[in-house]
Amino acid sequence: MQVNTGILQPAGKKITEKLNHLLADEYILLTKTRNYHWHVFGPSFMEMHKFYEGQYDVLREIIDVLAERVTQLGFAATATLREFLELTRLKEGLHVFEAGAQTKQLLSDHETIARQIRTDIDHIENELKADDPVTIDILTKFLTEHEKMAWMLRSYLGHTVVV
Repeated sequence: MQVNTGILQPAGKKITEKLNHLLADEYILLTKTRNYHWHVFGPSFMEMHKFYEGQYDVLREIIDVLAERVTQLGFAATATLREFLELTRLKEGLHVFEAGAQTKQLLSDHETIARQIRTDIDHIENELKADDPVTIDILTKFLTEHEKMAWMLRSYLGHTVVV
C-alpha cells in the first residue's frame, strides 16, 4: 500500500536514501562504541566502561527511530551488516585499547555525523523542498545528541572552550 501522508514519493525516496546512509553511520558508530566498551583498559576502566555504555544506549535509540522513520515513509530500512558497510561514511573501528585513542576516534565520528546531519537537513529543506517537518525534527534531535556526545568526549580529552 502506498503511503499518502503528503510527502511525494520521489522526495520520500530521496529522504529515505539520506536516512539509510545515516542509519549505516549510526550502526557503525554503535558497533565501534560497543567494541570500545568491551575493550577499554587502564585506570579509567570503570568510568569509560559505563560512559561508553551510556553512549551506545543513546545510539541504539537513534537507530530504532531512524529505521522506523524510513518505514513510516513507505520504504525499507537498511538492515544488514553488508548494507551498513556499503552505505556508511565512517571507517570501521580498529581494535584500539587505550581510552584516549578510543575517545578521539569516537569524537571524530560524532563530529562527522553532526556535520552530515546539518547537510541532510539543509538538503531536505532547501533542495528537495520536501514538506517533512517530522524528519527534520528527528534529525535535529539527533544532531543535539551527537553534539552532546561530542562535547562529553572532547571534555574527557581535556579540551577547553576558547575564551
